[in-house]
Amino acid sequence: METFFELNFWEMLIRTTLSFLALLVLARVLGKKQLSQLTFFHYITGITIGSIAAEIAAQHETPFLDGLVSLVWWTILTLFMSYLSLWFPKARVLIDDEPTIVIKDGELVVKSLKTARLHMDDVLMLLREQSIFSIQDVHYAVLETNGELSVFKKVGQQEATKTDIKATITLPTFMPSEIISDGKIVQKNLTELDLSEEWVMKKLRKQGIESVDEVFYAQVQTNGSLFISLYNK
Repeated sequence: METFFELNFWEMLIRTTLSFLALLVLARVLGKKQLSQLTFFHYITGITIGSIAAEIAAQHETPFLDGLVSLVWWTILTLFMSYLSLWFPKARVLIDDEPTIVIKDGELVVKSLKTARLHMDDVLMLLREQSIFSIQDVHYAVLETNGELSVFKKVGQQEATKTDIKATITLPTFMPSEIISDGKIVQKNLTELDLSEEWVMKKLRKQGIESVDEVFYAQVQTNGSLFISLYNK
């Protein structure tokens, strides 16, 4: 009895580890679209791939190689559909659907709402997420294929830009980036910003900081200044 338990234990441990590694590799192969553009198709695909991996890892009765083949083939099919939607626009509409206008010229498009099976509570919630509390403030609203609502406000409700008020426009010198994290300099970001460690130390000494070890987090701002958070604060 004890031997049987030990065999199952080590087998499941190995199956789980191999399933985890396979899922990691396949997730990298699928790319970032699974995370950044979760259409309904991608959402279901992601769930299914996770379910197959869980089946391989947890079910002793499932042959490991059979499950692995299923996992890889499902990933290949997902990639194929992604490339198909990339090459053929009509296939893209079939797979991912297309954006739907739900508010046009400040008026609700009732037919579109019914087609998208979207009730008013959903519309109002999506508007509030963008700090819009009245439909009258909206000129156009488009329901995207990932379920998000893109809103074009009426001209009178749009925020004024520097161009509108004819303010002086200064181009940013840097993109805000972390250069110190947990007391260590982030070399990759320094290289991308074309900065040196000497530049960083000079900035730190101006604020009375003698060592990078004292800094919990530091970020370069657009004007070249540093936002600094110390360990002792």
